[in-house]
Amino acid sequence: MSVAFRREGDEEHLEPKFEIPIPPGPNLVTPRGLALIRARLAEITERLAGLSDEAEIKSAKRDLRYWQTREVTAELVPAANCETVEIGTRVKFRLNGKPRELGIVGDDEADPAAGLISYSAPLARALIGAEVGDLLDFAGNDDAIEVLNIAVSAS
Repeated sequence: MSVAFRREGDEEHLEPKFEIPIPPGPNLVTPRGLALIRARLAEITERLAGLSDEAEIKSAKRDLRYWQTREVTAELVPAANCETVEIGTRVKFRLNGKPRELGIVGDDEADPAAGLISYSAPLARALIGAEVGDLLDFAGNDDAIEVLNIAVSAS
């Protein structure tokens, strides 16, 4: 019989499951971010104890490895001083004349829909280090950002 007609099983056609990618660079976190990582670990550990399906167990263990790595590598940032934009601050600014407000947080804490962006995002990188009144270049535009206010993030 030709090899073309031989069926080894469905396993050979399944897509491989890879580890969850770890963002490059240091794992800087706010106190809230570290608490979220620990809560996620507790949630996964609890869920794993009640699983019996092998595929679900593998998936939960994969998630657990990711969050354990994130907890071990977490570097808690010092409290923000609000003199400059940094991780843990909330900044009000104008971007191309339109008012915006964002919190700068760690990678795992980022939630753009809630106004929280990662310190590694291009907009955050443009803002970090700025002071109130600074005009910043962004996306090839001169003076695209005007920093209006810096406050400690509510996170």
